[in-house]
Amino acid sequence: MRLTSFTDYGLRMLMRMAGAPGQGFSTAEMAQEFGLSRHHLTKIIQKLAQAGYVTTRRGGGGGAMLARPAGEIRLGSIVRLLEEGQPLVECFATSGGDCTIDGRCRLKARLRAAEVAFLADLDRSTLADIALRPGLRLEAELA
Repeated sequence: MRLTSFTDYGLRMLMRMAGAPGQGFSTAEMAQEFGLSRHHLTKIIQKLAQAGYVTTRRGGGGGAMLARPAGEIRLGSIVRLLEEGQPLVECFATSGGDCTIDGRCRLKARLRAAEVAFLADLDRSTLADIALRPGLRLEAELA
């Protein structure tokens, strides 16, 4: 399975926030650390905020922070949210995609089972399980 960069960076941001609960992280700060545009990270933060995973505050001492304890946030739920609208294969699209072997395909059921197993495995872990330790930069932690 391959996750979109949207999901990848969303998970990285949440890992950083989980390592320093209560600390606000600005989009500028995270954009510099991850080497991404602020605009891209802002879209991710907005989606996470709309779903209640993060809160945001403007001004000094503001930024984005976790809205609830990292131990209560399942990784599978984050991936489901951030991958929403990104089907694993074309035939999983809401429209059904453009499959020429629909109705005869025996692969679709196996791929669906694999996707379900993948997300179920992620559901066994929480954000607290993968939180970045304070004081370490993301690159050092992931190495």
